[in-house]
Amino acid sequence: MSDQYSVLGKAPGIDDLKNLSPDNTHLTISKLSAGYGKMEILHDFNLTISKAQSLCLIGPNGAGKSTILHSIYGFTNIFSGKIEMDGKEITKLSPAEKLKSVGIAYILQDNSVFPDMTVEENLLMGGYIKDKTEESHQEAEKIFEKYERLRNRRNQLAKVLSGGERRLLEISRALVMKPSILLVDEPSIGLEPKYIDMVFEILGDLKKNEKKTIILVEQNAKKGLQFADIGYVLVSGQTAIAGKGDALLENPDVGRLFLGG
Repeated sequence: MSDQYSVLGKAPGIDDLKNLSPDNTHLTISKLSAGYGKMEILHDFNLTISKAQSLCLIGPNGAGKSTILHSIYGFTNIFSGKIEMDGKEITKLSPAEKLKSVGIAYILQDNSVFPDMTVEENLLMGGYIKDKTEESHQEAEKIFEKYERLRNRRNQLAKVLSGGERRLLEISRALVMKPSILLVDEPSIGLEPKYIDMVFEILGDLKKNEKKTIILVEQNAKKGLQFADIGYVLVSGQTAIAGKGDALLENPDVGRLFLGG
């Protein structure tokens, strides 16, 4: 089985993508055309990911990477195609339904914390659509047990946090709803290198030990592919190259275009 499916002839097909995620399929996107208003950004886009697998989307600005996350979560106009999770179609569900009913959480780019609320209050906001608020408090306590950085600042205003601590809070807030799929938009953006390493360690722990499925968009293509099990290279709303993360790191086409090689 090949580790990558490239474009020098044609783009990878559905079977190629399934070969990269052969077991325990968690989420599939089939022939999706989607965008904003009347503008179509994604064209017949396909995706397959297994449970507890990580997928990194890379490509030039405007290629449609964030639009994929937005489409999964319900932020775009979907013109055709479908999205399925565990074999159930979820294409038309609202973002609130995606979070509450099927367990998909979207972690925004930086600056989504509430600076004048405490760390604990920010965490509890992650469960604002839960029917039972005590469940949110229980999940928040688990997060404080796990992450000393947040525990030490639980009663402080979020505006005192470092960039890395803010990103940890953003990720943790999404965990309050106990999602099984995390959509992560640019986890390294604006962070110092030591915090970038910390964030990817946290995401790796969530995948390995909590069996979260992670789909991320990452401008730092090298870091994203080092982290991810598989990667898709997007060009103009379609997947041009797909492969295992380490195989794409070795691909001279990917290196020339995205890795500075």
